[in-house]
Amino acid sequence: MALPRRAALSAALAVAACGRSSEPPPAPAAPPSYSHLTPLRLAVGRIDVLGATDPAATRTMPPAPLVPQDLVLTMARDRLSAGGGSTTARFRVQIATLTRESASGGGVFTTASERLTCIMRCRLEVVGEDGSPAGFAEAEVRRVAVRPAGSEAERSRAAEEIVRLAGNDLNVEFEFQLRRNLRALLQGPARPGEAVPAPVEAEPLPRS
Repeated sequence: MALPRRAALSAALAVAACGRSSEPPPAPAAPPSYSHLTPLRLAVGRIDVLGATDPAATRTMPPAPLVPQDLVLTMARDRLSAGGGSTTARFRVQIATLTRESASGGGVFTTASERLTCIMRCRLEVVGEDGSPAGFAEAEVRRVAVRPAGSEAERSRAAEEIVRLAGNDLNVEFEFQLRRNLRALLQGPARPGEAVPAPVEAEPLPRS
């Protein structure tokens, strides 16, 4: 006996939903590398790379194969190098978030969608031996995209895409701001065989 049209449609939709939900989420993605780009070599003796201290500044709503703060820190480590000098540079992540909100509800024949927003902001400060400010460069980017709120795998791929694109935007904007504001401290690439100190990873001190 044939199923009524409505029952058959419900059964088909249930099978399709099961197929989507059975797709495993992708494994956590490694942050992209920026080491193939020309290093930004500064006339400073040391570069400290610091994460954000406020948890709200690094809010990341899952699924998120790429954590925005990890990407910003990778960019700093790969792009910045110290060429020597009496001053110190401090790179800090100020904001690195990935948030989601419902964009539209799904119907019988349509999939619900969500709006993803990725914001990244960083700041590089240069200070003298006495701690006095000697210059800074700051960059901020924002990416917004509306994607289907389907399976976890689909949502993960959408999140990875927007974070990678935001990271590319930040890399370009950060270099532009650094060359504009700290041009006097920029040096040419290291000569063959010349040792180049890597940026120093520093953990933020606990708040009292």
